[in-house]
Amino acid sequence: MAKADKGSQHTPMMQQYLRIKAEHPHELVFYRMGDFYELFYDDARHAAELLDISLTARGQSAGEPIPMAGVPYHAAENYIAKIVRAGQSVAIAEQIGDPATSKGPVERKVVRVVTPGTLTDEALLEEGRDNLLVAVTAQTDCYGLASLDLSSGRFVVCETEGEEGLRSELARLRPAELLYNEECGLDELLEGYRGLRRQPPWHFEPDTCFKLLTQQFGTRDLNGFGCAELTLALCAAGCLIQYARDTQRSALPHIRTIATEQREGSVVLDAATRRNLELDLNLAGSSDNTLISVIDRTATPMGGRLLRRWLHRPVRDPALIRQRQFAIQTLIDDYRFEQLQPVLKEIGDIERILARVALRSARPRDLERLKRALSALPQLQQLLAPLDAPLLKQLADDAAEFPDLQQLLANAVIDNPPVVIRDGGVIAEGYDQELDELRALSENAGDYLIKLELQERERTGISTLKVGYNRVHGYYIEISRAQSTLAPADYIRRQTLKNAERYITPELKEFEDKALSSKSRALAREKLLYDALLETLAAALAELQRSAAGLAELDVLNNLAERADRLNYSAPEICEEPGLAINEGRHPVVEQVSDDPFVANDLCMDGERRMLIITGPNMGGKSTYMRQTALIVLLAHIGSYVPARSARIGLVDRIFTRMGSSDDLAGGRSTFMVEMTETANILHNASRQSLVLMDEVGRGTSTFDGLSLAWACASHLAGATGAFTLFATHYFELTALPELYPTIANVHLTATEHNDHIIFMHSVHDGPASQSYGLQVAQLAGVPPEVIQQARQKLHQLEQLAPNEVQPVAAIEPTASPRQADLFSQGPHPLERALAAIDPDNLTPRQALELLYTLKRQTR
Repeated sequence: MAKADKGSQHTPMMQQYLRIKAEHPHELVFYRMGDFYELFYDDARHAAELLDISLTARGQSAGEPIPMAGVPYHAAENYIAKIVRAGQSVAIAEQIGDPATSKGPVERKVVRVVTPGTLTDEALLEEGRDNLLVAVTAQTDCYGLASLDLSSGRFVVCETEGEEGLRSELARLRPAELLYNEECGLDELLEGYRGLRRQPPWHFEPDTCFKLLTQQFGTRDLNGFGCAELTLALCAAGCLIQYARDTQRSALPHIRTIATEQREGSVVLDAATRRNLELDLNLAGSSDNTLISVIDRTATPMGGRLLRRWLHRPVRDPALIRQRQFAIQTLIDDYRFEQLQPVLKEIGDIERILARVALRSARPRDLERLKRALSALPQLQQLLAPLDAPLLKQLADDAAEFPDLQQLLANAVIDNPPVVIRDGGVIAEGYDQELDELRALSENAGDYLIKLELQERERTGISTLKVGYNRVHGYYIEISRAQSTLAPADYIRRQTLKNAERYITPELKEFEDKALSSKSRALAREKLLYDALLETLAAALAELQRSAAGLAELDVLNNLAERADRLNYSAPEICEEPGLAINEGRHPVVEQVSDDPFVANDLCMDGERRMLIITGPNMGGKSTYMRQTALIVLLAHIGSYVPARSARIGLVDRIFTRMGSSDDLAGGRSTFMVEMTETANILHNASRQSLVLMDEVGRGTSTFDGLSLAWACASHLAGATGAFTLFATHYFELTALPELYPTIANVHLTATEHNDHIIFMHSVHDGPASQSYGLQVAQLAGVPPEVIQQARQKLHQLEQLAPNEVQPVAAIEPTASPRQADLFSQGPHPLERALAAIDPDNLTPRQALELLYTLKRQTR
């Protein structure tokens, strides 16, 4: 790209562009020129490729053609959305000078920087998900995080320890853009996250961040927010505020508070667990057949986002859980949720509308939607009034009515206004007298001229008199040359034609001045009134945001009531003492997508029964049984009803899953390495209050290694940890574990054979499985018949050997497992193996002599 230090070689306009670009080297600069945003040099090349638009050239500068690409300003949103989705940022440079008075290029400056984490425009956002800007900094093994949703003003901090804790939080937050302290050595740890932005260490300086935050909230300190001791988290928060201000080029009045999240107050889910349970993304990366696809029927986008936050951060406060349950039950009674749902749909996404009001970027249709929402609040309050649930009463208080604002918007904004204010036609007739007069002048000029013509003919008696208009001379009264002598004294000659004279009168001149400027003056007046509306709404921002938060939570509770009724869910009993007792539990997703009736199953775990060894055939339902247990526990911890006839749920501190198989090629980790990494995380961090799901541990390596690892892991979880564990396995040797650990029990999923075909019963029963049905499953999968037949023959041979040559694992001590060659050593010498195989007591003298000669020959 051309260098700014050669500015004297460039035109004045390109010098201006290069100065702006030098201030924004990492963003694509949208440089406003008339009705287009233009991009130049490397920005133009990049944009042409990214947006599939033409790359052209604009003359020359410094003796070389200037690569250029452009997009129409009125369609810029769509192009910016595509750029931001690709992870790139855009700096928007607008004309702020007056072209009529400017000498040289019109003055321009960057009015906003659009980055993936600072989106507020409706067209750029996904309505069902939070769009989070996250910052992280570190000190030794402690990490401070802050997250900001600029489109709603939600600002949260937390601290966590260990790399696993950081990964867990980032998996929960899924940042659209991630700022990190470049001095903390986080590059390798954060590699692979999208929207990474290195930030200099002084952006995380404690004193500077403290001043930024207290200035933002208008407080002397941060004690009132409960986060004053979270130094690292506040450093991250300060960096976020500075970054948001720099990109928005404005104050952030909708960010009025900061919340603290403590991991101790929630059920912790690590990244693997969120992935395996498919809460809102399935393993393929879409939202199909996920938990959220089943339980989200929220009426408002802000309710949908809150429901996702609840799922990703279940709470451990039994009082709050029971409050939510009681509210849901109250809404189910007499089908009250059906009355509330259509009213809530009228509310819309006022959370994000209010953010745009605060940033003064709200569009006319935002105000029209806000008007509709405020109009729905009185009916909503009537429906909530008789509901006798403490949480619903609190939410009704939060979602207060705003009659003055509702009346203001009803009077000010027309129904179905234009998309933008610049073309006018937004402010309703009758709202402002001056605007109405200006519009009347512009719109009714023709009627005025007809009336004036009739009036002047009658006054002067001149039959040929006409009133007209042209762009050059403006308005005029025209009289034929023959009758021009009859023109009154107050007519002032404006133009002489061949056969006519044209005049102007003081009255017509006054009308002309008003009419010719009325349209532009009407647009200016309308913009002034619109800005005043935004100011009035911004003054009530705190109360409006509180109402939006209450409406979002009410929407979630109403949605959970509707789902509980429609899907036949029941209220779980939340207990202080640990344990799980689920009667006829079901998988919430599988039962909805399966064509066959879902087979419900029971589960019982308590202080004396903490681990279930689950055996049974592949495809028999082991994974479904395990996952449904975790999902039932998770739903119970957000206060939801659960897919079971009844359930008693003891509070858990964490949910772990080790399920499925996948490799990490980019990270250089095999499938088995990923499996062992996830297993290590569980063994290090699970507690007696944790729920652990372990599926087929050890299957990624040799039989004896895998069996030994599975045995040891199960033993550790049962003995040292004592976590509530569902341990699915095909190593039938593990079914001997209950003989060693009284807290372990065997259960199995049933299947039956009919004419060499397997029929899965999907029913869970106590005791170990009798066989695995592996060949039958392979047959179902389409493995060729000849391969199945050969496998049957080999299986028969192995089964004949098994009674004499295979010991039960229960009899094998951990140190006595068969020796396996180490990949990094040469192993025992062949002579050692031969000697180890000799049984001297069973050799005749002749056999011993021959063996001795044989061994001697092998040493040569």
